[in-house]
Amino acid sequence: MMNSFWDFLWLLFWTYVLIAYLVLLFRIFADLFRDPDVGGFAKVLWTIGLIFFPFLIALIYLIVRGKGMAERQMGAARQAQAETDQYIKSVAGTTSAADQIASAKALLDNGSINQAEFEKLKAKALA
Repeated sequence: MMNSFWDFLWLLFWTYVLIAYLVLLFRIFADLFRDPDVGGFAKVLWTIGLIFFPFLIALIYLIVRGKGMAERQMGAARQAQAETDQYIKSVAGTTSAADQIASAKALLDNGSINQAEFEKLKAKALA
C-alpha cells in the first residue's frame, strides 16, 4: 500500500513538471513568433534548437530573452486594455463635459433636479 501511494505522488509530481514545461514551451513559441524584431532565420534556429535540445534551449531563451519576453507581454496587455477601454467608451457613448453640464442645466430648468444636485453633476462632469 505504501509503495502505490508513493508511486502516485511520483506520477503526480512528474505530471505537474511536464504540464509546466509544456506551458513554458508554448509561451516561448508564442513570444518568439510574436516578436517583430527577430528575423525569420533566427526564429528557425530557435525552433530547431527547441525541438532537438528542448530543456537547454528553453533555459537559454529565458536567460537571453526573458526580460524582453516580460516587456512584450506587458505591452500586449496594455494594448489590449487600451483597446477594451476605447471600445467601452465608443459603446457607452461618452459625452464631453460641456454636454453633461448642458444636460444637467436642462434638468435643472425642467425642475427635475434642484440647484445642489446640479452643482454635484457639474462638479462630476468637470472632474
